[in-house]
Amino acid sequence: MLPYTAYLRVYEPLSAFEEPELSRWVAYAASPSRPRRLSALEAEYAGALRRLTAQPPVIIPDTESQDAYIRWAEGATYVCPWQTRLRSWLALSHLRAPARPPLADAFALREAERAVRAYAGTRAGAASLKTYIQTSPWCVPLVWFAMFSPAERWLALGPGGETGAAGPAMASAMRTLMYATAMAQARRRLARGLAAVRQGLRGPLGREQDIRRRSLAVTAHLEHLARWLEEFHPQSVVELDYGGLVNLLDDDALRSDQSVAEIAAAVSGLCRDEPELAIAMYRRAAGRCQALRAAETAN
Repeated sequence: MLPYTAYLRVYEPLSAFEEPELSRWVAYAASPSRPRRLSALEAEYAGALRRLTAQPPVIIPDTESQDAYIRWAEGATYVCPWQTRLRSWLALSHLRAPARPPLADAFALREAERAVRAYAGTRAGAASLKTYIQTSPWCVPLVWFAMFSPAERWLALGPGGETGAAGPAMASAMRTLMYATAMAQARRRLARGLAAVRQGLRGPLGREQDIRRRSLAVTAHLEHLARWLEEFHPQSVVELDYGGLVNLLDDDALRSDQSVAEIAAAVSGLCRDEPELAIAMYRRAAGRCQALRAAETAN
């Protein structure tokens, strides 16, 4: 069973990499032994479990992962490195932040401090800290949906599932719900959403205190996401993967999940000066996210 986590990934074209990294990714993409798409998440998760169940637990891998997710589109190869070591560092920093719960004490202090020192050394060495993968446990952040359109959905309900692509489900060896779009489209949609929320804050979204507070939070998240996308090659591909969250939803719930369409309708409502529609669509998508988050505290 995969962790109940959603993933936002950026795949850069091979032209974005320089030697010797370029040659390594070319060979990796052609290798018959690399983890395939259907098993890549399981392989990454199994590696994490092996490290955490070791004695003592290996909080941060000693070396960076040499694996990546691979995509092909229109004859081009796209690469999304796993970056397991860097992502582990960032996750540990988040876990040990003062505002986090006592989970920060789950690891031996000596091991945690060693990992933090190694992370600081990497920063001092000016190594790249550009992360290709963002994760979100228990739900998909609503701002992620703003980058996609309903037609870009790819749904598979596992063995025996119905066939189809953007609309109905399709048969596959595993249950999957994901979206993928071109970087230019993702940036354009984010910019439109950000402009719409800012416009709304100057009008109806700024009048009620609770709605204003939520709108300001959405604005900050959209700005952060837009800055993150600017770090990548303009011809990259952006992918939203529900990951293990599909195991919290039955087939009917996956078929009827229209979060991307609802967020698009919310943005359009703000652009047309229809705040009631925008708020209603946002709350519908937020309610679905809250229902998923409720499973986090379920026994």
